Amino acid sequence: MTTTDLREQVRARYAKAALEFAGDETGACGCGEGGCCGGDVGARFGPELYEVGERRGMPAAAAGSSLGCGNPIAVGELREGDTVLDLGSGGGLDVLLSARRVGPTGVVYGLDMTDEMLELARRNADNARATNVHFLKGLIEDIPLPTASVDVVVSNCVVNLSTDKPAVFAEIARVLRSGGRIGIADVVAEDRLSPAERAERGSYVGCVAGALSEHEYREGLEEVGLEQVEVRFTHPVADGMHSAIVRARKPVA
Repeated sequence: MTTTDLREQVRARYAKAALEFAGDETGACGCGEGGCCGGDVGARFGPELYEVGERRGMPAAAAGSSLGCGNPIAVGELREGDTVLDLGSGGGLDVLLSARRVGPTGVVYGLDMTDEMLELARRNADNARATNVHFLKGLIEDIPLPTASVDVVVSNCVVNLSTDKPAVFAEIARVLRSGGRIGIADVVAEDRLSPAERAERGSYVGCVAGALSEHEYREGLEEVGLEQVEVRFTHPVADGMHSAIVRARKPVA
């Protein structure tokens, strides 16, 4: 399967999820067990990974539409006045939570390639009366923002879906300001698993087959000049596969 085919599979799957969220006022996902909300392995994905108090005040469709494998906002070290970029922003939950953290003097961008998710996210932002958020259409391999324009990059279970992860890491490093930081939740494999063994444990669009190993993640971020790289497993999603928190910083110029 070509990279174009894989990307289209990912886009179609999350477009379907967005339409199902939009059609349910409670924000509950209609994908079912093992569907777009839970990967292929019946593991912990979705809004239950956020504290109830953290979700309080969020539109139901935003809180319910999270398809992530962790809570990147909890480790992103967001500060008042920061400019934040969420890669693969989906229904907008992490964008809205970030906007709450950075306050009215901060700005949060959500980047997604799926028109249906962008429409859902913008509706959720309107319902939340968030005035410091902007949603952009584009690819995480080619971020439509200027160089050195953001303080923090966050992402929730999206990097594993990219077909060109070195390009994603290079773009993260490009858009970060001096001293900028990342807080990413993602599915990461133990180093003992080969790419073929990862593929045996789940599909690409289910956030499993495309996952990097811990060593590959560290190496990829270090190769683009990021430092203090940390990959910490939080909970298993399959044999040898884990949800993980990934943190790093761009050196101070």
